[in-house]
Amino acid sequence: MRKLIVLLLAMVMVFGVFSVAHADDLIKVGVVNNPPSESGYREANVNDFANVFTKENGYDAKFFYSIKNDEQLAAARQFITDGVDYLLISAAETTGWDVVLKDAKDAGVRVFLFDRMINCDKDLFEAAVVSDMAEEGRTAVNWLLAQNLPEYNVIHIQGAMGSDAQLGRTGALDEQFAAGTMKKVVQQTATWDEAEAKKITEAVINSGEKFNVIYAENDGMARGAVAALDEAGITHGVGKDVVVMGFDCNKWALRELLAGNWNYDGQCSPFQAQVISEMIKVLEAGGQIEGLNELKQIISVEKGFDAREITEEDIATYGLGE
Repeated sequence: MRKLIVLLLAMVMVFGVFSVAHADDLIKVGVVNNPPSESGYREANVNDFANVFTKENGYDAKFFYSIKNDEQLAAARQFITDGVDYLLISAAETTGWDVVLKDAKDAGVRVFLFDRMINCDKDLFEAAVVSDMAEEGRTAVNWLLAQNLPEYNVIHIQGAMGSDAQLGRTGALDEQFAAGTMKKVVQQTATWDEAEAKKITEAVINSGEKFNVIYAENDGMARGAVAALDEAGITHGVGKDVVVMGFDCNKWALRELLAGNWNYDGQCSPFQAQVISEMIKVLEAGGQIEGLNELKQIISVEKGFDAREITEEDIATYGLGE
């Protein structure tokens, strides 16, 4: 019996050593992201990272979610203290990250940006896998100009102020307001929130001010605005009183285009995790990352969808969620 106990203890010790060694082989990753409740896009983005950065794929990953920049910064600092190998960031705001990124560099933690850029020296991160938010805005505004409306009276519902998505999707429209080609009826943030977007639209309706375009910087806010239109009996969509524009290409939003209830939806790809994982594996093998532009970016290829041209195949191919 004593020999059996000794043998069992030896096996436990060997197994324990094996487990520790196995755990040490995992690449430690800290992911700072916005919460999945932010939007359908974000839910898809969060799920993408959770599905790629797993133990089965060689990672020990920890995740933190917040739409507040100061909370994200605190989480990033904690990940650095915890000794992660890589820090992956989708920043709530483009500014305020310099000190944390320098701390990461000093600690030997390699940084990847995803979804959104940060205003910082490019030497502070390895690469950024992002959408060109400014191009998303230009594509949408060029589409709107091509509609040749007699006049453009725009309700502009913005996302979280200071985020890369808000800045990019706002920029091209601001140029039209400044040039006088479009009138800014209201420009206000709903911080990606559907209910808040509805309130903003209701306030304009109740004011009696004339408008004929809803430019909402994500699908959820567009849906909130449309709910206000419906309650007021205002028609919207193809050939109707109000042009409705959203971003992100959730399947339910693209179905609104197909039905002619909305007019335009701008694509924003949430799938960046696998690209980052492949770059990490290159670095772990002692290689160098290739294919980056001068800003150290890999840009997701995206487009906009017109209600008069969209198909069921487009929805199946490009739509997010169910």
